[in-house]
Amino acid sequence: MRKKIFFYVAFFLFSEVLSADIYKYVSPDGKVYYTDRPAHRFYKRIIRTRPSSYNWAVGRMKGNKQKYNDIIAQAASKHQVDEKLVHAVIQAESAYHAQAISSAGAVGLMQLMPETAKRYGVRDRTDPVQNINGGTRYLKDLLKMFNSNLTLAVAAYNAGEGAVKKYNNSIPPYPETRNYVKQVLALYHK
Repeated sequence: MRKKIFFYVAFFLFSEVLSADIYKYVSPDGKVYYTDRPAHRFYKRIIRTRPSSYNWAVGRMKGNKQKYNDIIAQAASKHQVDEKLVHAVIQAESAYHAQAISSAGAVGLMQLMPETAKRYGVRDRTDPVQNINGGTRYLKDLLKMFNSNLTLAVAAYNAGEGAVKKYNNSIPPYPETRNYVKQVLALYHK
């Protein structure tokens, strides 16, 4: 079952024992879809569930957002990054689920790859405090690297700073990255 999502995630799992991996697809027009049954290969797994382990429901994201507000505020202040930007990245990356795992191996609220986590001293990528601090420091460095250009920093967060530099400091021509930038900026400006 697919459901169009603009600014919140609706997961449809109807019982305590029902579970499934959750996949995300961003269409060329920027619309985001979540499902437990991907219709094509462009869906990316964002949450890997274990039997009887998770029961995601509508409204869960809001509760999780509240749960992490203080950690996000502290990290944003400490690293001098706009708190709204950190929220936008977390919502786009993991929908506020600390145990989210992508098919590429990114983990946690800010979906840190192993190399990025190591670079920023994150030992446990599922630990919200470590993950948010590491991801926020990475955002700060990207903003500095790209002269406070929010669009390029967000593109680099998704595709890597090397990809942005490779394309002469512009958004790489990857549909996923272009849609990701639109999604994060829409959430940021909301």
